[in-house]
Amino acid sequence: MRFVFSKLFYLLVAGGFIILSLSWGRPWLRWVALAYDVALITLAIIDARRSKLPLAINITREFGGRFAVGAKTEVRISVQNAQAHALSLVIKDEYPARMKLSDLREGAMRVDAQTSAALVYGLTPPKRGRFEFGQIVVRFLSQWNLAWVETRIGEPVNVKVYPNMRRAREAELKALGARSLVASHRKTSWRGEGREFESLRDYVRGDELRHISWTATARRGKLTTRQYQIERDQTILIAIDAGRLMTARIEQETKLDSAVHAALALMSAAARAGDNAGLLVFGRKIKSYLPPSRGRDHMDAALEALYAVEPDMIEPSYSHALEFIAAHSKRRSLVVLLTDLVDEEGSKELLASLRLLRPRHLPLVVTIADRDLKAVVSNVPENARDLFTQSVAEEIMYLREAALRRVESQGGLALDVTAAALAPSLLEKYLQVKERGLL
Repeated sequence: MRFVFSKLFYLLVAGGFIILSLSWGRPWLRWVALAYDVALITLAIIDARRSKLPLAINITREFGGRFAVGAKTEVRISVQNAQAHALSLVIKDEYPARMKLSDLREGAMRVDAQTSAALVYGLTPPKRGRFEFGQIVVRFLSQWNLAWVETRIGEPVNVKVYPNMRRAREAELKALGARSLVASHRKTSWRGEGREFESLRDYVRGDELRHISWTATARRGKLTTRQYQIERDQTILIAIDAGRLMTARIEQETKLDSAVHAALALMSAAARAGDNAGLLVFGRKIKSYLPPSRGRDHMDAALEALYAVEPDMIEPSYSHALEFIAAHSKRRSLVVLLTDLVDEEGSKELLASLRLLRPRHLPLVVTIADRDLKAVVSNVPENARDLFTQSVAEEIMYLREAALRRVESQGGLALDVTAAALAPSLLEKYLQVKERGLL
């Protein structure tokens, strides 16, 4: 058992020095002072070893909510004293070292009889995954107040750090604006070119001829246009590449982190629009699969599937992933593939595998660029290094565009964006697909 001497102990030790100071001309007092110090140290050791934290003291650790990337979460160390007298404690919590600490995670407190007290501090996780809290270290005064005795409470606890749903919903609101609010609060259907008939109205210049209802026109004696609403209960399947290229870091996170939050934003938007959304994470093998659905429990399941996903330093198997989708998704779906393409040659497997989805499904290949290459090539080069950088950027842009054009030539959709614009651009594309009735 570990312990440190208390202030009372040192005050009593000072009494031994007083005896020693009187030993001039009295040698026997030196032996008295020595015996006094030995006895005091012995009593302090005995006191520390026989003192135990009373069973009436209950110390627990509680969390203010679910841990999420970049979000501060409150940690509370609660102390309940059911004794008939007060108790002085010093508490120190062993938190995950990789988390950012706010406030103090240790402190001294005096807990009166039949009362409780708490030590509260905040932690901000830097990334998704599993983190471990150690034990709670407690120091308390021994029975004779000669030592502070140290003990440890509880067992190490693992906590999960999930993707930040607030970030995903903010991206949804930013991208869809009032249309998202209408869908979530008023449950009003968006008018567009979906497949579900909504109503008839008088023809106005600019309406497409294919939307004219000739039967209603003949009955009413004037041109009448069919009006449609965006179809609900459609299926979205989001496939996230967890391969080598997704390990690239952009500022404080990887491309995979950006893809995870964009996927959650799309799932949230799909649920508000009445659609079912599924999730697939793949590398060389299928890492996780969540069948299409919607609702609070489904979003919780998506967070569970995504919190511990890490990219692998190997190339992904697009053929394996798209074969899995083709085998498990019989209903026509918008298949959103969040990945990265270097060039047409390096993406042959993906381009060949897209044939597995057509014509039943509509693929949308979304590539995440390292940075805005257009901004790089638009600047006037100031030296040879800048000129070389622009040449490389132009070549990458050309090759990426060539690969994406091949995706479109196979009947799919393509989107090439930076990590910062990923979520808003993806949501806008999803809404365009619905408004145009492409599903």
